[in-house]
Amino acid sequence: MKKTHLAGAFAALGLSLAASAAMAGPIERACRSSDNGNRAVCGCIQQVADMTLRGGDQRRAAKLMKDPDLAHEVWISKREADDAFWDRYKNFGQMAEAYCAQ
Repeated sequence: MKKTHLAGAFAALGLSLAASAAMAGPIERACRSSDNGNRAVCGCIQQVADMTLRGGDQRRAAKLMKDPDLAHEVWISKREADDAFWDRYKNFGQMAEAYCAQ
C-alpha cells in the first residue's frame, strides 16, 4: 500500500515538473540552457519578457541569447525593423536587470 502511494507521489511530481518545463517561455528555455541557468533567475527574466516583448520578439531574443554573433548582426543592421527590435530588446534587458538582480 505504501509503495502505491509513493509511486503516485513520484508520478505527480514528474507530471508537475514536465508541465513546468513545457510552460516555460522561449526566454526562460534559452536562459536555462546557458551555463549558469539559475531556475529562479530564468523564470524572473521570462516574467519580464512577458511584460515587455511580444511572442515573436521573445523567440527572436531567445535566439540572440544563444548566438552572440547573431545579436551583433542585428545590432549593426541598418534595417528599420532591426533597429526597432533592438530598442525593444535593450529595454527588456534593462528591465530584467533591474527587476531580477540578486
